[in-house]
Amino acid sequence: MASHGIKDRVAIVGMGCTRFAEHWDKSSDDLVIEATNEAFASTGVGKQDIDAYWLGTAQTGMAGITLSIPLKLEGKPVTRVENFCATGSEAMRQAAYAVASGAYDLVAAVGVEKVKDGGYQGLNSFPTPTDGTNRTLTAAAMFSLLLPAYAKKYGVDEDEIRKVIARIGSKNHYNGARNVRAQYRREMSAEQICSMPAVAGRLAVMDCAGVADGSAAVIMCRAEDAHKYTDKPLFIKALSFVSGNGSGLVDPDFDFTTLPECAMAAEDAYHQAGVTDPRGEIAMAEVHDCFTVTELVLMEDLGFSPRGQAWKEVLEGSFDLTGDLPVNTDGGLKSFGHPVGASGLRMLYEVWLQLRNEAPPERQITTNKKLGLTHNLGGYPGEMVSFVGIFGAEKG
Repeated sequence: MASHGIKDRVAIVGMGCTRFAEHWDKSSDDLVIEATNEAFASTGVGKQDIDAYWLGTAQTGMAGITLSIPLKLEGKPVTRVENFCATGSEAMRQAAYAVASGAYDLVAAVGVEKVKDGGYQGLNSFPTPTDGTNRTLTAAAMFSLLLPAYAKKYGVDEDEIRKVIARIGSKNHYNGARNVRAQYRREMSAEQICSMPAVAGRLAVMDCAGVADGSAAVIMCRAEDAHKYTDKPLFIKALSFVSGNGSGLVDPDFDFTTLPECAMAAEDAYHQAGVTDPRGEIAMAEVHDCFTVTELVLMEDLGFSPRGQAWKEVLEGSFDLTGDLPVNTDGGLKSFGHPVGASGLRMLYEVWLQLRNEAPPERQITTNKKLGLTHNLGGYPGEMVSFVGIFGAEKG
């Protein structure tokens, strides 16, 4: 990879996040105001102190005025970006690089989605004409193919993998039940998830992340200025983004046991951050569990488990709150919900809480490891974009 990174050059000094839910009583304006006000308050700045804004949204607005109107911004640049379900992470990445370049001193990235009462459920693609080789299956159908592929490649019974991914869902619901901002706050056993109606393949209803409304925001500055705004900044160690070429859709040998863009983004992020032992150096990770089986495969693509071994570690509890590498401590997409434009920043919000020891006691992790990771993908197996970010509370 060619990225040189911006390790320790940009600091995160403030964050805010709404509850993710079916917000029938709130507009997108209400949500961005709530998230940004929390971020401003945590930093001690006002909206006019921010030099430039980036807005991430997939379907809630088509321009920067989606943010500047509700915030009543005067004379501020607002850049609207979209990159599938990795939209929030993309907004943050662009804002961070703007600070690192020297163009701005203080920036904000905001993600928002308000779709529950808009007639659309989830990320909808525009019917652009193609050459006929494009995907025709739903997201659930595409990701459901990971389960039989994994079982076959590693010689594990499909029924066993079915139980494994249900345990992933149960883990994330356990964490989400301890999060007042999560969409689903009820614990669910693996047996309950397995007994639910199928959506696609062997994925049941509660193997799928919930569509939600919500917003999240982050404020960033140069690392040397961080303590002007907070006593406990986080420092960006790595920001990696990889866009696939879609070849998996037409390649008969495409391997549904790995998501190559995710593996490449992780490799690049570790290089930027100087991480040589992800399992030994990462304290906690927020990963894109759009479907429970996705999290299983990601444990191997992110280098947390050897190939073909993640299913065993799931059963052993390695990724539980009390495991040696807690994953999706806030409930993940599965329990927290998935408003497309906000999810990447919601992941960062949990890292912000955990590394500052400000998560609620019932889900605050205890570890000597210093780094947090967020992984955010968009698209489908064979046709994907992927983001990996690494963050720490200390420089170096």
